[in-house]
Amino acid sequence: MDTDVLIVGAGPTGMMLANELLIAGVSTVLADKLSQRSDLSRAGGVQSRTLEALDQRGLLEPLLATGEHPVITGHFAGIPLPLHANRHRLPWRSVPQVVIEGFFEKHLAEHGLHARRDHELVGLAQDDNGVTATFANGATLRARYLVATDGAHSTVRSLLRAGFPGQPGTVTIAAADVRLGGDAPASHTWNEDGHWAAVFPLGTDPQGRPLRRLVLGGTGRSLPREVPVTEDEIRHGLSTVFGTRVHLLELRYASRITNASRQVEQYRHGRVFLAGDAAHVHLPLGGQGMNTGMQDAFNLGWKLGAAVHGWAPENLLDTYHAERHPVGAAVLRNVRAQSLLMDWAGTRDPEVLAAREIFTDMAQLPDAQRHLADLMSGMAFRYPLHGAKAHPLVGRPAPDLDLGPSRLHELLRSGHGILLDPADTFAGVAGPWSDRVDRVGQGARTEPMLIRPDGYVCWAGAADPEPALNRWFGEPR
Repeated sequence: MDTDVLIVGAGPTGMMLANELLIAGVSTVLADKLSQRSDLSRAGGVQSRTLEALDQRGLLEPLLATGEHPVITGHFAGIPLPLHANRHRLPWRSVPQVVIEGFFEKHLAEHGLHARRDHELVGLAQDDNGVTATFANGATLRARYLVATDGAHSTVRSLLRAGFPGQPGTVTIAAADVRLGGDAPASHTWNEDGHWAAVFPLGTDPQGRPLRRLVLGGTGRSLPREVPVTEDEIRHGLSTVFGTRVHLLELRYASRITNASRQVEQYRHGRVFLAGDAAHVHLPLGGQGMNTGMQDAFNLGWKLGAAVHGWAPENLLDTYHAERHPVGAAVLRNVRAQSLLMDWAGTRDPEVLAAREIFTDMAQLPDAQRHLADLMSGMAFRYPLHGAKAHPLVGRPAPDLDLGPSRLHELLRSGHGILLDPADTFAGVAGPWSDRVDRVGQGARTEPMLIRPDGYVCWAGAADPEPALNRWFGEPR
Protein backbone atom coordinates (compact mmCIF):
# COMPACT_ATOMS: atom_id res chain seq x y z
CA MET A 1 0.00 0.00 0.00
CA ASP A 2 1.50 3.35 -1.05
CA THR A 3 -0.70 5.53 1.15
CA ASP A 4 -3.75 5.35 3.36
CA VAL A 5 -5.84 7.90 1.45
CA LEU A 6 -5.52 9.31 -2.05
CA ILE A 7 -7.30 12.63 -2.62
CA VAL A 8 -7.90 13.49 -6.28
CA GLY A 9 -8.30 17.25 -6.63
CA ALA A 10 -6.38 19.96 -4.76
CA GLY A 11 -9.11 22.59 -4.37
CA PRO A 12 -10.56 23.80 -1.03
CA THR A 13 -12.44 20.54 -0.41
CA GLY A 14 -9.40 18.38 -1.12
CA MET A 15 -7.08 20.57 0.95
CA MET A 16 -9.54 20.69 3.85
CA LEU A 17 -9.70 16.91 3.81
CA ALA A 18 -5.92 16.62 3.59
CA ASN A 19 -5.63 18.74 6.74
CA GLU A 20 -8.16 16.58 8.58
CA LEU A 21 -6.21 13.45 7.68
CA LEU A 22 -2.99 15.14 8.73
CA ILE A 23 -4.49 15.80 12.18
CA ALA A 24 -5.71 12.19 12.31
CA GLY A 25 -2.19 10.90 11.61
CA VAL A 26 -3.13 9.27 8.32
CA SER A 27 -0.72 9.06 5.38
CA THR A 28 -2.18 11.02 2.47
CA VAL A 29 -1.41 11.79 -1.17
CA LEU A 30 -3.03 14.86 -2.70
CA ALA A 31 -3.00 14.71 -6.51
CA ASP A 32 -4.16 17.27 -9.08
CA LYS A 33 -4.07 17.36 -12.87
CA LEU A 34 -3.07 21.05 -13.00
CA SER A 35 0.61 21.92 -13.20
CA GLN A 36 0.11 24.77 -10.75
CA ARG A 37 -2.55 26.17 -8.47
CA SER A 38 -5.14 28.39 -10.15
CA ASP A 39 -4.89 32.15 -9.53
CA LEU A 40 -8.60 32.72 -10.22
CA SER A 41 -10.80 33.96 -7.38
CA ARG A 42 -13.75 31.60 -8.07
CA ALA A 43 -15.82 31.33 -4.85
CA GLY A 44 -15.91 34.54 -2.89
CA GLY A 45 -16.83 33.93 0.74
CA VAL A 46 -16.82 31.68 3.80
CA GLN A 47 -20.00 30.86 5.72
CA SER A 48 -20.38 30.64 9.50
CA ARG A 49 -20.26 26.85 9.79
CA THR A 50 -17.08 26.65 7.70
CA LEU A 51 -15.52 29.43 9.78
CA GLU A 52 -16.34 27.44 12.90
CA ALA A 53 -14.71 24.34 11.43
CA LEU A 54 -11.56 26.32 10.63
CA ASP A 55 -11.59 27.79 14.15
CA GLN A 56 -11.87 24.29 15.61
CA ARG A 57 -8.60 23.43 13.88
CA GLY A 58 -6.77 26.65 14.79
CA LEU A 59 -6.74 27.85 11.17
CA LEU A 60 -9.20 30.74 11.26
CA GLU A 61 -6.99 33.47 12.73
CA PRO A 62 -4.04 32.73 10.41
CA LEU A 63 -6.39 32.64 7.40
CA LEU A 64 -7.95 36.00 8.25
CA ALA A 65 -4.46 37.42 8.79
CA THR A 66 -3.71 36.95 5.07
CA GLY A 67 -5.50 40.18 4.14
CA GLU A 68 -8.57 42.33 4.56
CA HIS A 69 -11.59 40.03 4.62
CA PRO A 70 -14.66 42.07 5.60
CA VAL A 71 -17.87 40.80 7.15
CA ILE A 72 -20.68 40.84 4.58
CA THR A 73 -24.44 40.99 5.08
CA GLY A 74 -26.05 37.93 3.57
CA HIS A 75 -28.87 37.72 1.07
CA PHE A 76 -31.45 35.26 -0.21
CA ALA A 77 -32.30 35.61 -3.91
CA GLY A 78 -30.75 39.07 -3.80
CA ILE A 79 -32.97 40.13 -0.88
CA PRO A 80 -30.70 41.53 1.90
CA LEU A 81 -30.76 39.85 5.30
CA PRO A 82 -29.58 42.57 7.73
CA LEU A 83 -29.68 40.23 10.73
CA HIS A 84 -27.40 37.72 8.96
CA ALA A 85 -24.18 39.34 10.20
CA ASN A 86 -25.29 39.19 13.86
CA ARG A 87 -26.90 35.76 13.86
CA HIS A 88 -23.83 33.60 14.54
CA ARG A 89 -20.62 33.87 16.53
CA LEU A 90 -18.57 33.96 13.32
CA PRO A 91 -20.39 35.88 10.56
CA TRP A 92 -19.79 35.44 6.82
CA ARG A 93 -16.40 36.73 5.68
CA SER A 94 -15.28 37.70 2.19
CA VAL A 95 -12.36 35.30 1.61
CA PRO A 96 -11.92 34.33 -2.07
CA GLN A 97 -11.22 30.72 -2.99
CA VAL A 98 -7.81 31.62 -4.38
CA VAL A 99 -6.80 32.95 -0.94
CA ILE A 100 -8.07 29.80 0.79
CA GLU A 101 -6.20 27.54 -1.62
CA GLY A 102 -2.98 29.52 -1.22
CA PHE A 103 -3.32 29.45 2.56
CA PHE A 104 -3.94 25.70 2.70
CA GLU A 105 -1.15 24.96 0.22
CA LYS A 106 1.35 26.76 2.44
CA HIS A 107 -0.05 25.26 5.64
CA LEU A 108 0.06 21.69 4.32
CA ALA A 109 3.56 22.19 2.91
CA GLU A 110 4.77 23.32 6.34
CA HIS A 111 3.62 19.93 7.61
CA GLY A 112 5.31 18.00 4.80
CA LEU A 113 2.32 17.48 2.52
CA HIS A 114 2.77 18.78 -1.02
CA ALA A 115 0.24 18.35 -3.81
CA ARG A 116 1.44 16.13 -6.64
CA ARG A 117 0.84 18.28 -9.71
CA ASP A 118 0.53 17.09 -13.32
CA HIS A 119 -1.24 13.98 -12.04
CA GLU A 120 -4.29 13.49 -14.24
CA LEU A 121 -6.29 10.44 -13.19
CA VAL A 122 -7.18 8.13 -16.09
CA GLY A 123 -8.13 4.89 -14.38
CA LEU A 124 -9.08 3.32 -11.07
CA ALA A 125 -9.86 -0.15 -9.83
CA GLN A 126 -10.85 -1.21 -6.34
CA ASP A 127 -10.96 -4.49 -4.44
CA ASP A 128 -11.65 -5.56 -0.86
CA ASN A 129 -8.38 -4.08 0.41
CA GLY A 130 -7.85 -0.85 -1.52
CA VAL A 131 -7.93 1.24 -4.67
CA THR A 132 -5.39 1.35 -7.50
CA ALA A 133 -5.20 4.67 -9.35
CA THR A 134 -3.54 5.18 -12.73
CA PHE A 135 -2.38 8.57 -14.01
CA ALA A 136 -1.77 9.93 -17.50
CA ASN A 137 1.93 10.42 -16.73
CA GLY A 138 2.32 6.66 -16.22
CA ALA A 139 2.34 6.70 -12.43
CA THR A 140 0.23 4.26 -10.43
CA LEU A 141 -0.66 4.48 -6.78
CA ARG A 142 -2.26 2.08 -4.33
CA ALA A 143 -4.35 3.45 -1.44
CA ARG A 144 -6.73 2.09 1.16
CA TYR A 145 -9.30 4.74 0.22
CA LEU A 146 -9.76 7.31 -2.55
CA VAL A 147 -11.70 10.57 -2.25
CA ALA A 148 -12.83 12.48 -5.34
CA THR A 149 -12.65 16.23 -4.86
CA ASP A 150 -11.97 16.88 -8.55
CA GLY A 151 -14.80 19.26 -9.31
CA ALA A 152 -17.98 19.47 -11.33
CA HIS A 153 -16.53 17.49 -14.26
CA SER A 154 -15.12 14.82 -11.96
CA THR A 155 -13.04 12.14 -13.67
CA VAL A 156 -13.54 9.85 -10.68
CA ARG A 157 -17.31 10.17 -10.95
CA SER A 158 -17.13 9.31 -14.66
CA LEU A 159 -14.88 6.29 -14.06
CA LEU A 160 -17.29 5.04 -11.41
CA ARG A 161 -20.22 5.60 -13.79
CA ALA A 162 -21.95 7.15 -10.80
CA GLY A 163 -25.46 8.45 -11.35
CA PHE A 164 -25.55 12.26 -11.39
CA PRO A 165 -29.24 13.15 -11.78
CA GLY A 166 -30.71 16.61 -11.72
CA GLN A 167 -31.46 19.52 -14.01
CA PRO A 168 -29.22 20.42 -16.96
CA GLY A 169 -28.14 23.99 -17.52
CA THR A 170 -30.64 26.04 -19.51
CA VAL A 171 -29.16 29.55 -19.28
CA THR A 172 -25.78 31.13 -18.55
CA ILE A 173 -24.64 34.31 -16.85
CA ALA A 174 -21.30 36.14 -16.98
CA ALA A 175 -19.17 36.23 -13.82
CA ALA A 176 -16.06 38.42 -13.65
CA ASP A 177 -13.39 39.68 -11.28
CA VAL A 178 -13.11 43.39 -11.88
CA ARG A 179 -12.06 46.78 -10.61
CA LEU A 180 -14.90 49.24 -10.90
CA GLY A 181 -15.18 53.00 -10.85
CA GLY A 182 -18.15 54.96 -9.61
CA ASP A 183 -20.85 54.12 -7.11
CA ALA A 184 -21.32 50.33 -7.33
CA PRO A 185 -24.02 49.20 -4.90
CA ALA A 186 -23.51 45.98 -2.99
CA SER A 187 -25.57 42.88 -3.77
CA HIS A 188 -28.17 42.82 -6.58
CA THR A 189 -29.65 45.48 -8.86
CA TRP A 190 -32.35 44.98 -11.52
CA ASN A 191 -33.68 47.21 -14.26
CA GLU A 192 -37.22 47.13 -15.58
CA ASP A 193 -36.23 45.21 -18.72
CA GLY A 194 -35.06 42.13 -16.79
CA HIS A 195 -31.32 42.85 -16.82
CA TRP A 196 -29.57 42.48 -13.49
CA ALA A 197 -26.15 42.78 -11.88
CA ALA A 198 -24.68 41.58 -8.60
CA VAL A 199 -21.55 43.10 -7.03
CA PHE A 200 -19.62 41.70 -4.08
CA PRO A 201 -16.22 42.57 -2.53
CA LEU A 202 -13.21 40.32 -3.22
CA GLY A 203 -10.57 42.03 -1.12
CA THR A 204 -7.80 43.95 -2.86
CA ASP A 205 -5.24 43.47 -5.61
CA PRO A 206 -1.45 43.54 -4.90
CA GLN A 207 -1.57 47.34 -5.14
CA GLY A 208 -4.26 47.55 -2.46
CA ARG A 209 -7.05 48.51 -4.87
CA PRO A 210 -10.53 47.06 -4.20
CA LEU A 211 -11.58 44.10 -6.33
CA ARG A 212 -15.17 43.10 -7.00
CA ARG A 213 -17.00 40.02 -8.16
CA LEU A 214 -19.46 41.12 -10.84
CA VAL A 215 -22.26 38.90 -12.14
CA LEU A 216 -24.41 39.94 -15.10
CA GLY A 217 -27.57 38.21 -16.27
CA GLY A 218 -31.03 38.64 -17.66
CA THR A 219 -32.73 38.99 -21.01
CA GLY A 220 -30.53 38.13 -23.99
CA ARG A 221 -27.40 37.52 -21.89
CA SER A 222 -27.40 33.73 -22.04
CA LEU A 223 -24.63 32.66 -24.41
CA PRO A 224 -22.89 29.29 -24.88
CA ARG A 225 -20.29 28.60 -22.19
CA GLU A 226 -17.44 28.46 -24.70
CA VAL A 227 -18.07 32.05 -25.90
CA PRO A 228 -15.46 34.31 -24.22
CA VAL A 229 -16.66 37.12 -21.96
CA THR A 230 -15.24 40.36 -23.37
CA GLU A 231 -14.62 43.80 -21.91
CA ASP A 232 -17.25 45.20 -24.26
CA GLU A 233 -19.83 42.76 -22.90
CA ILE A 234 -18.99 43.78 -19.32
CA ARG A 235 -19.16 47.48 -20.14
CA HIS A 236 -22.48 47.06 -21.93
CA GLY A 237 -23.91 45.09 -19.01
CA LEU A 238 -22.82 47.74 -16.51
CA SER A 239 -24.29 50.51 -18.64
CA THR A 240 -27.57 48.65 -19.08
CA VAL A 241 -28.08 48.20 -15.32
CA PHE A 242 -26.31 51.22 -13.79
CA GLY A 243 -26.21 53.79 -16.57
CA THR A 244 -23.23 56.10 -16.07
CA ARG A 245 -22.96 55.51 -12.32
CA VAL A 246 -20.55 52.56 -12.63
CA HIS A 247 -17.80 51.86 -15.15
CA LEU A 248 -15.15 49.21 -15.75
CA LEU A 249 -11.56 49.98 -14.77
CA GLU A 250 -10.05 46.51 -15.22
CA LEU A 251 -11.27 43.05 -16.20
CA ARG A 252 -9.07 40.45 -14.50
CA TYR A 253 -10.98 37.24 -15.20
CA ALA A 254 -14.37 36.21 -16.55
CA SER A 255 -16.31 33.04 -17.35
CA ARG A 256 -19.85 31.82 -17.96
CA ILE A 257 -21.80 29.89 -15.36
CA THR A 258 -24.82 27.69 -16.02
CA ASN A 259 -27.82 26.97 -13.82
CA ALA A 260 -27.24 23.20 -13.89
CA SER A 261 -28.31 21.51 -10.65
CA ARG A 262 -27.19 17.93 -10.01
CA GLN A 263 -26.26 15.59 -7.16
CA VAL A 264 -24.77 12.10 -7.17
CA GLU A 265 -27.06 9.36 -5.95
CA GLN A 266 -24.44 7.88 -3.61
CA TYR A 267 -21.54 9.67 -1.91
CA ARG A 268 -19.84 6.32 -1.20
CA HIS A 269 -18.87 3.67 -3.75
CA GLY A 270 -17.05 0.98 -1.81
CA ARG A 271 -13.65 2.48 -0.94
CA VAL A 272 -14.22 5.58 -3.07
CA PHE A 273 -15.98 8.70 -1.79
CA LEU A 274 -17.23 11.80 -3.59
CA ALA A 275 -17.14 15.27 -2.04
CA GLY A 276 -17.56 18.90 -3.04
CA ASP A 277 -18.46 19.71 -6.64
CA ALA A 278 -17.74 16.11 -7.59
CA ALA A 279 -20.86 15.25 -5.57
CA HIS A 280 -23.10 18.28 -6.12
CA VAL A 281 -23.27 21.25 -8.51
CA HIS A 282 -25.56 24.27 -8.52
CA LEU A 283 -25.66 27.99 -9.16
CA PRO A 284 -23.19 29.95 -6.99
CA LEU A 285 -25.90 31.71 -4.98
CA GLY A 286 -25.05 32.64 -1.41
CA GLY A 287 -21.53 31.23 -1.53
CA GLN A 288 -22.77 27.75 -0.65
CA GLY A 289 -20.85 25.55 -3.11
CA MET A 290 -17.31 25.80 -1.76
CA ASN A 291 -18.59 25.85 1.81
CA THR A 292 -20.70 22.72 1.38
CA GLY A 293 -17.69 20.93 -0.08
CA MET A 294 -15.39 21.97 2.77
CA GLN A 295 -18.00 20.79 5.25
CA ASP A 296 -18.20 17.46 3.36
CA ALA A 297 -14.46 17.11 3.99
CA PHE A 298 -14.82 18.03 7.66
CA ASN A 299 -17.43 15.31 8.08
CA LEU A 300 -15.48 12.62 6.23
CA GLY A 301 -11.93 13.23 7.46
CA TRP A 302 -12.16 11.94 11.03
CA LYS A 303 -14.20 8.94 9.89
CA LEU A 304 -11.51 7.90 7.40
CA GLY A 305 -8.95 8.37 10.15
CA ALA A 306 -10.93 6.04 12.41
CA ALA A 307 -11.15 3.43 9.65
CA VAL A 308 -7.41 3.57 8.90
CA HIS A 309 -6.49 3.26 12.59
CA GLY A 310 -8.85 0.32 13.04
CA TRP A 311 -11.29 1.65 15.61
CA ALA A 312 -14.12 2.80 13.33
CA PRO A 313 -17.43 1.28 14.42
CA GLU A 314 -19.34 -0.75 11.86
CA ASN A 315 -21.04 1.48 9.29
CA LEU A 316 -19.24 4.65 10.45
CA LEU A 317 -18.11 5.36 6.88
CA ASP A 318 -21.69 4.92 5.67
CA THR A 319 -22.77 7.82 7.88
CA TYR A 320 -20.90 10.18 5.53
CA HIS A 321 -23.56 9.66 2.85
CA ALA A 322 -26.39 9.51 5.38
CA GLU A 323 -25.41 12.88 6.86
CA ARG A 324 -24.05 14.87 3.93
CA HIS A 325 -26.34 13.79 1.05
CA PRO A 326 -29.41 15.43 2.69
CA VAL A 327 -27.37 18.60 3.23
CA GLY A 328 -26.40 18.73 -0.44
CA ALA A 329 -30.01 18.13 -1.47
CA ALA A 330 -31.19 20.95 0.79
CA VAL A 331 -28.64 23.34 -0.73
CA LEU A 332 -29.84 22.47 -4.24
CA ARG A 333 -33.43 23.16 -3.18
CA ASN A 334 -32.72 26.58 -1.74
CA VAL A 335 -30.59 27.54 -4.77
CA ARG A 336 -33.41 26.56 -7.14
CA ALA A 337 -35.83 28.64 -5.08
CA GLN A 338 -33.46 31.62 -5.17
CA SER A 339 -33.02 31.28 -8.93
CA LEU A 340 -36.80 31.40 -9.39
CA LEU A 341 -37.31 34.36 -7.06
CA MET A 342 -34.43 36.27 -8.65
CA ASP A 343 -35.93 35.83 -12.12
CA TRP A 344 -32.49 34.54 -13.12
CA ALA A 345 -33.30 34.47 -16.85
CA GLY A 346 -34.87 37.94 -16.83
CA THR A 347 -38.31 36.80 -17.97
CA ARG A 348 -40.18 39.48 -15.98
CA ASP A 349 -42.95 36.92 -15.58
CA PRO A 350 -45.73 38.67 -13.60
CA GLU A 351 -46.30 35.58 -11.44
CA VAL A 352 -42.61 35.39 -10.52
CA LEU A 353 -42.50 39.11 -9.75
CA ALA A 354 -45.59 38.80 -7.54
CA ALA A 355 -44.06 35.88 -5.64
CA ARG A 356 -40.81 37.84 -5.16
CA GLU A 357 -42.70 40.88 -3.88
CA ILE A 358 -44.51 38.82 -1.25
CA PHE A 359 -41.32 36.95 -0.29
CA THR A 360 -39.44 40.25 0.05
CA ASP A 361 -42.03 41.46 2.57
CA MET A 362 -41.86 38.18 4.48
CA ALA A 363 -38.05 38.35 4.55
CA GLN A 364 -38.26 41.51 6.65
CA LEU A 365 -39.64 39.50 9.58
CA PRO A 366 -36.91 38.76 12.17
CA ASP A 367 -37.87 35.09 12.48
CA ALA A 368 -37.74 34.67 8.69
CA GLN A 369 -34.34 36.37 8.52
CA ARG A 370 -32.97 34.14 11.26
CA HIS A 371 -34.27 31.03 9.50
CA LEU A 372 -32.73 32.06 6.16
CA ALA A 373 -29.46 33.03 7.82
CA ASP A 374 -29.23 29.58 9.43
CA LEU A 375 -30.13 27.90 6.14
CA MET A 376 -27.52 29.75 4.08
CA SER A 377 -24.75 29.51 6.66
CA GLY A 378 -24.93 25.75 7.12
CA MET A 379 -25.92 26.15 10.78
CA ALA A 380 -29.51 24.94 10.27
CA PHE A 381 -28.66 21.38 9.30
CA ARG A 382 -29.22 18.67 11.89
CA TYR A 383 -27.66 15.31 11.22
CA PRO A 384 -30.02 12.34 11.67
CA LEU A 385 -28.12 10.86 14.62
CA HIS A 386 -29.43 8.32 17.11
CA GLY A 387 -30.95 10.24 20.01
CA ALA A 388 -31.71 13.35 17.95
CA LYS A 389 -35.39 13.07 18.89
CA ALA A 390 -34.53 12.74 22.56
CA HIS A 391 -32.35 15.84 22.98
CA PRO A 392 -32.42 19.10 21.02
CA LEU A 393 -28.62 19.38 20.85
CA VAL A 394 -27.96 15.97 19.32
CA GLY A 395 -27.09 16.18 15.62
CA ARG A 396 -26.32 19.91 15.77
CA PRO A 397 -23.03 21.84 15.94
CA ALA A 398 -21.97 22.13 19.56
CA PRO A 399 -22.26 25.60 21.12
CA ASP A 400 -18.90 27.27 21.65
CA LEU A 401 -18.89 26.93 25.42
CA ASP A 402 -16.60 28.59 27.93
CA LEU A 403 -14.89 25.67 29.66
CA GLY A 404 -12.83 27.56 32.18
CA PRO A 405 -9.29 28.02 30.84
CA SER A 406 -10.36 27.18 27.28
CA ARG A 407 -13.29 27.41 24.94
CA LEU A 408 -14.71 24.32 23.30
CA HIS A 409 -13.41 25.14 19.80
CA GLU A 410 -9.86 25.22 21.19
CA LEU A 411 -10.19 21.74 22.70
CA LEU A 412 -11.34 20.30 19.36
CA ARG A 413 -8.00 21.16 17.77
CA SER A 414 -6.64 17.78 18.88
CA GLY A 415 -8.97 16.05 16.41
CA HIS A 416 -10.36 13.96 19.27
CA GLY A 417 -13.91 13.68 20.50
CA ILE A 418 -14.82 15.61 23.65
CA LEU A 419 -16.88 14.34 26.60
CA LEU A 420 -18.12 17.21 28.75
CA ASP A 421 -18.58 15.80 32.24
CA PRO A 422 -19.24 18.74 34.58
CA ALA A 423 -20.03 16.61 37.65
CA ASP A 424 -17.14 14.15 37.09
CA THR A 425 -19.74 11.40 36.79
CA PHE A 426 -18.32 9.51 33.83
CA ALA A 427 -14.57 9.31 34.45
CA GLY A 428 -14.66 5.53 34.80
CA VAL A 429 -16.92 5.08 31.80
CA ALA A 430 -14.82 7.27 29.47
CA GLY A 431 -11.42 5.89 30.46
CA PRO A 432 -11.29 3.04 27.90
CA TRP A 433 -11.76 5.59 25.08
CA SER A 434 -9.16 8.08 26.32
CA ASP A 435 -7.02 7.62 23.19
CA ARG A 436 -9.91 8.96 21.07
CA VAL A 437 -12.03 11.05 23.44
CA ASP A 438 -10.82 13.78 25.81
CA ARG A 439 -12.92 14.14 28.97
CA VAL A 440 -13.45 17.63 30.41
CA GLY A 441 -14.61 17.45 34.02
CA GLN A 442 -15.34 20.08 36.66
CA GLY A 443 -15.24 23.58 35.29
CA ALA A 444 -17.33 22.67 32.26
CA ARG A 445 -20.32 24.88 33.02
CA THR A 446 -22.78 22.95 30.88
CA GLU A 447 -24.85 19.81 30.84
CA PRO A 448 -23.07 16.56 29.94
CA MET A 449 -22.55 16.00 26.23
CA LEU A 450 -20.39 13.99 23.83
CA ILE A 451 -19.01 15.86 20.84
CA ARG A 452 -17.54 14.26 17.73
CA PRO A 453 -14.21 15.46 16.25
CA ASP A 454 -16.17 17.47 13.64
CA GLY A 455 -17.87 19.48 16.39
CA TYR A 456 -21.32 17.85 16.28
CA VAL A 457 -23.08 16.70 19.44
CA CYS A 458 -23.78 12.95 19.34
CA TRP A 459 -25.07 12.49 22.92
CA ALA A 460 -26.34 14.80 25.64
CA GLY A 461 -28.23 14.57 28.92
CA ALA A 462 -27.94 12.50 32.04
CA ALA A 463 -28.15 8.98 30.58
CA ASP A 464 -25.22 6.60 30.31
CA PRO A 465 -22.86 7.81 27.51
CA GLU A 466 -21.32 4.36 26.97
CA PRO A 467 -23.69 3.35 24.10
CA ALA A 468 -22.85 6.59 22.28
CA LEU A 469 -19.13 6.09 22.87
CA ASN A 470 -19.41 2.64 21.32
CA ARG A 471 -21.55 3.88 18.43
CA TRP A 472 -19.22 6.72 17.39
CA PHE A 473 -15.80 5.76 18.75
CA GLY A 474 -15.77 1.97 18.44
CA GLU A 475 -14.77 -0.73 20.84
CA PRO A 476 -12.93 0.40 23.99
CA ARG A 477 -9.26 -0.40 24.38
